[in-house]
Amino acid sequence: MGGAQLGTVDGIDSAAGPAVWDRYAHWPRLRARLGLLTLILLLIAAAFAPIHAGKSTVKTAGFVENLAAPKVDAKKKERDDDLALYDRAIERIQKGENYYDFIVEEQRRANYPVTPGLAVRLPTLAYINAALPLPVQTVIAFALMLAVLVAWVRRIGDEPGGKRFQRLGLALLFVGAALGLNRYYFVLHELWAGMLIALAFALHRPDQRKWGAALAVAALALAIRELALPFVLLMGAMACWRRDWKEGAAWAALAAVFLAVLAVHLNIIAEQALPTDREGPNWFVMRGLSGWLSNVALSSNLRFLPHWLAGPLVILMVFGWTGWRTAAGVFGTFLFLGYGLAFMIAGRPDNFYWGAIIAPAMFIGLAFVPQSLVSLVTSAMRKPLPVAAPA
Repeated sequence: MGGAQLGTVDGIDSAAGPAVWDRYAHWPRLRARLGLLTLILLLIAAAFAPIHAGKSTVKTAGFVENLAAPKVDAKKKERDDDLALYDRAIERIQKGENYYDFIVEEQRRANYPVTPGLAVRLPTLAYINAALPLPVQTVIAFALMLAVLVAWVRRIGDEPGGKRFQRLGLALLFVGAALGLNRYYFVLHELWAGMLIALAFALHRPDQRKWGAALAVAALALAIRELALPFVLLMGAMACWRRDWKEGAAWAALAAVFLAVLAVHLNIIAEQALPTDREGPNWFVMRGLSGWLSNVALSSNLRFLPHWLAGPLVILMVFGWTGWRTAAGVFGTFLFLGYGLAFMIAGRPDNFYWGAIIAPAMFIGLAFVPQSLVSLVTSAMRKPLPVAAPA
């Protein structure tokens, strides 16, 4: 699946040709020119596409400003309404109450929609936070960050051509995952699910048929936030494409179990819903390129950059992943493009924090940009082979 081939050393052709893992070095001139033109147009569009969180259509005072805006004084900001709702859920669980006995009541109290049932979060993270004091959660956040960094250093190094990108990739990953250490947002589901997805991705070793640890970590991410489901489905699809039916069946089983649990969750919420409950606004708002860029930029440390720079960086992240023709590069390309397409179609402006699901590992793609860009330009400028004269 794009890994090193026989007769290569670290993915470099023994005949001193271009590296096997360098996708764009092998592109013919016409394809490279079209690819380069497409990249330039996307970068220009990303520089001008609006990046914003918009105004929430429900009561979420402060949440957009506190997470999306880079100049908020932590000492002055009040607890966001979204996070305050999760705080109350945690407090009531700590008092011995059952999540499903009060969560619909709390949603109404906060003037949040109850229908559709997906507007009500799964209870997993609330129970975890209720069981663990904040200092313990902080330790776990640091441990998870360390695990993600170590796992990715090994994953990058194990992939063809990856050793040269380890240090830069590690630094960029830290920038992308640093938000996971902000304890103000420890009750935010996407924050934990995104870090767990980054860890599961790094732990996966399709060439060695090692996927058990990745499956377990992904299961926890899925239990925290259903937005992790596309990651699980892609893992299963890629396993089937490799004809690894055992792994494919395992990912399919995880998805099936989760959907059954989700159905129970939705049924419980539906039984408590009243005709007078407000219905959540439509999630399918077709924000286009702005939706993709806004979600990733505003839910990561790109939010500190001017929008004309943050937007193109998101495009370059994915471009970098596309240029790394390895198992990790192929999966990362499908993963980030898939979520990007989803964000273009679904999610309101105030749902920008969904981007935290994929943002951490996405930053690694910037490490491959210089090599990929040089190779693409070189292939685009390559002179055509001379045509032999007829005998």
